[in-house]
Amino acid sequence: MEIDEQYADEIAALAQDPRVEAAFQRIEELEDWTMENLITITEIPAPPFMEDERGAAYLEMLREVGVDEAYQDEVGNIIGVRRGTGGGRVLVVSAHLDTVFPEGTDVTVQFRGDTLYAPGVGDDSRGLAVVLTLLRAMNEVELQTRDDVWFVGTVGEEGLGDLRGVKHLFREGGPEIDAFISIDGSGLEGVTNAALGSRRYRVTVRGEGGHSWGAFGIGNPAHALGRAIRRFDEVAAEFVSDGPRTSYNVGRIGGGTSVNSVPFESWMEVDMRSLSQESLLELDRRFLATMEEAVAEQNERRLEGPPLILDLEQVGDRPSGEISPQDPFVQRAMATVAHFGAQPRLGRSSTDANVPISLGIPSVTIGGGGVGAGAHSLDEWWLNEDGHLAIQRTLLLILADAGMVEDDG
Repeated sequence: MEIDEQYADEIAALAQDPRVEAAFQRIEELEDWTMENLITITEIPAPPFMEDERGAAYLEMLREVGVDEAYQDEVGNIIGVRRGTGGGRVLVVSAHLDTVFPEGTDVTVQFRGDTLYAPGVGDDSRGLAVVLTLLRAMNEVELQTRDDVWFVGTVGEEGLGDLRGVKHLFREGGPEIDAFISIDGSGLEGVTNAALGSRRYRVTVRGEGGHSWGAFGIGNPAHALGRAIRRFDEVAAEFVSDGPRTSYNVGRIGGGTSVNSVPFESWMEVDMRSLSQESLLELDRRFLATMEEAVAEQNERRLEGPPLILDLEQVGDRPSGEISPQDPFVQRAMATVAHFGAQPRLGRSSTDANVPISLGIPSVTIGGGGVGAGAHSLDEWWLNEDGHLAIQRTLLLILADAGMVEDDG
């Protein structure tokens, strides 16, 4: 995708401003401080739905760096407001507080040479550290923006957190947010302007349960679940064979007490994804229908006892969408990458940006710099290889969108 010359020129002019050059220099001088924050944040556990300890620490960090207002909202997001001169717009710069790792996971950072190893060190402790450095550099060089900029740590980005933090930010009747930057992962080139939507369910079939011999003939939840999986697989396989790329997966199955017992409960967790919101909703409709049909069929096969009960709990709903590569916000994001000699790479993913993208609000997810791998594993690592470039890149995007106010001096 080509970058319009006007945005390339705009970013180049910003980067040549003496105040921005001073901010770039300060970002490089703050490398040790940024690394200290990265280690501190990583070593504060933030399991799913248990981000409070890290959130409290992050709130204090924002206050120490300096914002006009800092608070924790109703769902646990940490928000630092840096007011502009009255442009009337709001730009959010965010990273997520939560990790995928359960309570009790050892999150101590280990060094192997210059490489940091720890669960969550790149996803997304690095993003949180970058947000702090951006704020400090802007404060110390006195870069004033026309619009308000919010520096945010969100909850619930991972897994069954289901983007609950960013959904709250963009709730109906919530604050008016005009543009959104999510800093997630590593690298410099990636610009996620498209959202991969998903729907997730926990399906539970319940019955009386009993001895495999003595109670034979009663409704069997495991048999019903097996029938449901087969029916859905057949229907879904045909549906996804054509049209926008769409996927489905039964990821976990459980239930029962022993090999010689009719289960009183069997369950599974299902994930469906699509490039198209319309396709995702249609697959969702077919999924729900096949679950009902399969349990009804199994109930007809029982010889005695009460009917099986189907419980469908939606545990995930991430919307699809796309911000056009021609949108000024996306163009500016690409131009900031190209300014540092890298080739911008547009992409689609499932991140905090899904929600504003689905609403048509200019939004991107970009990396926090450096290199890393092993996200969502105990062997996750991150290396500070020119990590400052991504912070400088993000600063340019902030200033291009929120508007840098002329220096009165």
